[in-house]
Amino acid sequence: MASVHESLYFNPMMTNGVVHANVFGIKDWVTPYKIAVLVLLNEMGRTGEGAVSLMERRRLNQLLLPLLQGPDITLSKLYKLIEESCPQLANSVQIRIKLMAEGELKDMEQFFDDLSDSFSGTEPEVHKTSVVGLFLRHMILAYSKLSFSQVFKLYTALQQYFQNGEKKTVEDADMELPSREESERKMEKEELDVSIREEEVSCSGPLSQKQAEFFLSQQASLLKNDETKALTPASLQKELNNLLKFNPDFAEAHYLSYLNNLRVQDVFSSTHSLLHYFDRLILTGAESKSNGEEGYGRSLRYAALNLAALHCRFGHYQQAELALQEAIRIAQESNDHVCLQHCLSWLYVLGQKRSDSYVLLEHSVKKAVHFGLPRAFAGKTANKLMDALKDSDLLHWKHSLSELIDISIAQKTAIWRLYGRSTMALQQAQLLLSMNSLDSVNAGVQQNNTESFAVALGHLAKLHAEQGCFAAASEVLKHLKERFPPNSQHAQLWMLCDQKIQFDRAMNDGKYHLADSIVTGITALNSIEGVYRKAIVLQAQNQMSEAHKLLQKLLIHCQKIRNTEMVISVLLSVAELYWRSSSPTIALPVLLQALALSKEYRLQHLASETVLNLAFAQLILGIPEQALSLLHMAIEPILADGAVLDKGRAMFLVAKCQVASAASYEPLKKAAVLEAAIENLSEAKNYFAKVDCKEQIRDVVYFQARLYHTLGKTQERNRCAMLFRQLHQDLPFHGVPLINLL
Repeated sequence: MASVHESLYFNPMMTNGVVHANVFGIKDWVTPYKIAVLVLLNEMGRTGEGAVSLMERRRLNQLLLPLLQGPDITLSKLYKLIEESCPQLANSVQIRIKLMAEGELKDMEQFFDDLSDSFSGTEPEVHKTSVVGLFLRHMILAYSKLSFSQVFKLYTALQQYFQNGEKKTVEDADMELPSREESERKMEKEELDVSIREEEVSCSGPLSQKQAEFFLSQQASLLKNDETKALTPASLQKELNNLLKFNPDFAEAHYLSYLNNLRVQDVFSSTHSLLHYFDRLILTGAESKSNGEEGYGRSLRYAALNLAALHCRFGHYQQAELALQEAIRIAQESNDHVCLQHCLSWLYVLGQKRSDSYVLLEHSVKKAVHFGLPRAFAGKTANKLMDALKDSDLLHWKHSLSELIDISIAQKTAIWRLYGRSTMALQQAQLLLSMNSLDSVNAGVQQNNTESFAVALGHLAKLHAEQGCFAAASEVLKHLKERFPPNSQHAQLWMLCDQKIQFDRAMNDGKYHLADSIVTGITALNSIEGVYRKAIVLQAQNQMSEAHKLLQKLLIHCQKIRNTEMVISVLLSVAELYWRSSSPTIALPVLLQALALSKEYRLQHLASETVLNLAFAQLILGIPEQALSLLHMAIEPILADGAVLDKGRAMFLVAKCQVASAASYEPLKKAAVLEAAIENLSEAKNYFAKVDCKEQIRDVVYFQARLYHTLGKTQERNRCAMLFRQLHQDLPFHGVPLINLL
């Protein structure tokens, strides 16, 4: 069939075997499949309204559009689709095609002559300007332009098309199994095989311009919104190679090839396709027609911008910066502010990825500040930042820009997480997930496979894990894995989220060897996070000097790239190293530095965690009263928006401070304070139990046993002591003093 298609439709447009750029100059051409569709339309017009029910007519009308726009399919598949909508009409179509294919050439000639009658009369069967009418007129015009030899080849192709369809129908009938179970298994296998055969048929000949445009737009939409419903990377590339074989200058096919190669992280092929796209775009003059003389320069600067984004994605930051500087230079010469704003965004990304590109970023930030653009890391309050986002949201909702609405909600989720407001972050994430898309995406595709949904679902999984709802977090991650397979472009988002949750659970459970193995996966996805968590594991294993070296190197690097959130986290870990090494006085300046940064950038979660560490340092230094007053200032935001582990630590520390401050009290007052401390310890134990933090539970029950012994409650003391012994045998002991004063 491939040779028939090539000789029949592309020889007039080839010179010395080279396909010209205007290969799609003809909108449509006649193929055996389209003759079968024409027979279907003719039979629908001839069938009276009473012969076909209203529901069957409606199903047929819904079937027509994909038949007219989609690629050619086998005759047996076409019969099956028609039979599902209207069995009676499927039989009539089969008979008409059989008579035409087994008859003579004049039968096909007469069929096309009769098609013109559909437009005649005062009440024609088909309107000329309708979708069906335009298709009929295109087919009649394309057929009338064929020479006699081409008409003969078309009729020969129709006969072959019919014979292949009949052979397929006979094979299906012969291969039916009597057993119901075997029949069901055969049906499942048949469904798998059909897609392969359809791919082979669709690749056997060229697509018309409309079919190619529909195929490209459909696949591009699926890649953007629902990648799981798009063709597999290998199948899609095979289709694109077929398109480019007949028309190498089809720019849109090169761009879809670029997107497809990005799915499998093929840097060479994706760069090759991207450069070919812009080369063809300039050669065909498409940009110049739509943008005047400016079109050529516009293609060049956006080519450089896309090349920078491509290099940045694959980690080639030096090449990305060079391409970005070229895009900025051309955009400045053309005074293209839109392109410059895109460059600004990528400058920010490069500023995060590369330490030596931050100087260039600061110049861009100054320009953003000049125009009053708000930034979360500039230390703006939440209300000012949300007011600025509200203004852009009004425009998004006014113009129904659903993609930008999704991005805005995902940004708000991340901002609330950054500020430490878990309740607001949870609300925004659920709002995005429950919001129906405003886009009318083809093929029933909902806009639920975009980066915004991946980010929101990732935050949702982490929020549930922080509250001890690991089953719910696992369900969210399972859904993420289904929506974003490992080879998809946004899969790294859920992979990193999954690795972090597994790491935290292993650390809480005291399985440091397992946590150490997970660090390797985290490092592959995010090197900074990997180094930080490696230091945490070393610290938990009492390898203080190695942990300190790693943290110092990471601190210098994060300060250089201005990663404020990680800087504060590293400072807290360094301070913990100091007080675990019995040097709380050295830890105080480090904690004060972390607290100053947290307050400056309004990071409530990190500020509360810093206050907890300060209070513990004061407790070790023997000033529990000041530590208790400091805790009263920080306990409210922790209990309101903090993670369950932080809530348990806070209540545990409150109990320690209460016991230490009650050392000088009178016996009756001291007993009352110790009773209150025991209640706080029970609450802390409940929090730790939610996240399976056995090491912390062991410390709590040890403390409770000591307090019950002081109060003379022997039975409660023995119960806590037995529980402590069980946990102590299962967990390693680090030798850190739990309490200094009792």
